[in-house]
Parts: sequence; structure tokens; C-alpha cells
Amino acid sequence: MDLNLIWQTLLIFVIGNILLRISGRRSISQMTIPQTVIMIGIGTLLIQPVTGQGLWATFGVALILVLCLIITEFIQVKFDSSETAISGKAVPVIENGTLNENNLRKLRLPVDKLEARLRQSGISAINDVEFATLESSGQLGYTLKNQKQPATKEDIHKLIQLIQTGQLMNQNAQTQPQNLFTETITKNSANVPKHLQ
Repeated sequence: MDLNLIWQTLLIFVIGNILLRISGRRSISQMTIPQTVIMIGIGTLLIQPVTGQGLWATFGVALILVLCLIITEFIQVKFDSSETAISGKAVPVIENGTLNENNLRKLRLPVDKLEARLRQSGISAINDVEFATLESSGQLGYTLKNQKQPATKEDIHKLIQLIQTGQLMNQNAQTQPQNLFTETITKNSANVPKHLQ
């Protein structure tokens, strides 16, 4: 076996790990479209060096791809509208327990596939879901209706307090927590801090 081939293979492995480490820690299911394209390109380059250009040209091209990815991600963080154009936004597929059929058609997502994802999350009925969105990573985000949500530690503490004292103590006027689905459903990003827009 050629010793030159062995050291080149080891070098490809080391440089590939360094480049992928620089580009970020994400599983394939969590990658955005640009990240997936870059990772496929890097994988192809690292396994089979650029024909006739040699090993260092391959590493150079891979480095340029990673830099492009970093610049793309920086632009997405800095400018909210570019995030929508490059990676897309979450799309509501269930609103108030009702399927949003228009969005399902746009996403080319059959109801059976949506139901399968809901079942995998332990949800047995679409009516139990208040909001569900298909995220830009392809994952399903959802929130259950109030009466279908599991009891939290706070709920149990209040129940114990009610049983022990016979009344609920009003611990500070608690405000309604901000719903993460509000921006997606209402298409309003006014609640996003200025430095993240």
C-alpha cells in the first residue's frame, strides 16, 4: 500500500473534522438548506480530492465553502428578512386545533405524514394541538391546548397549596408567558429584540 495514500487519508480526516467543527455542531435533521448544501459539498470534496488539482486545492475549496456558510449565517442573524429568504421560516400547519390545509399544500405535506409526526410526539388527536408549525429544519414544533397540557411542577404546587390551606395564594400577579408561536401565526416580529432583527 502506498504510504502517500495513507498520510493523505489521515490528513483528509483531520482537516475534515476541523472544518466541520468550525461550521457548527448540528445533526443533519437540524441543518438549514444552506448548511446541508455546504456539508454535502464538503463531504464530496473530502472523500474524492478535486480531480487533477491535488489535496491542498481540495482543502482550499472546502475552507471557502465553510467561510461562505459562516458569512451566510452571520447575514441571517443580522438581517431578519435574509433569514426568511435563505433558510425559510416556520410555517403554521395547525391553528387552534384545525389543519391549515393551504400551508400543507404549499409544503407538499400530506395529512398522513403530519399525523405520523404528531403520533411520534405522543399526540393522539389534532384537536389537542393549539398551534403546530413546520420549522425550517423540517422538525415539527407544537403547543397543546391548555386542558391537554401535562401538569407542571407549578400546577402541582398550587394544587397542594389549595388542598392544605383551602385557598390559592396569589403569588405576584403573574403575567401570561409569551407564546413562541405568536410570531409565526401573526407574521409579526415586533417582539424580537432589535439586536436580533
